[in-house]
Amino acid sequence: MTVRVLLFASYADAVGKRELTLELAEGAVVGDVVAHVRGLAGGTALPPAPLLAVNAAYARAHQPVRSGDEVAIIPPVAGG
Repeated sequence: MTVRVLLFASYADAVGKRELTLELAEGAVVGDVVAHVRGLAGGTALPPAPLLAVNAAYARAHQPVRSGDEVAIIPPVAGG
């Protein structure tokens, strides 16, 4: 199955891409997406439990993903 991954701010800078397309096995979960991104050059910049979203809704690592899903790995945000 194909999943689109969005990276933002420092995560995108660390990996060198803002968007990835991953091919995953059926039955994959969000945590599998994170593990794949961690395996990329710069992927160790991701914290142990990053903020995640699937199709614009917050998600947990154990949530299943389906072909065509969009998974966002969101860095901490501060503002004023």
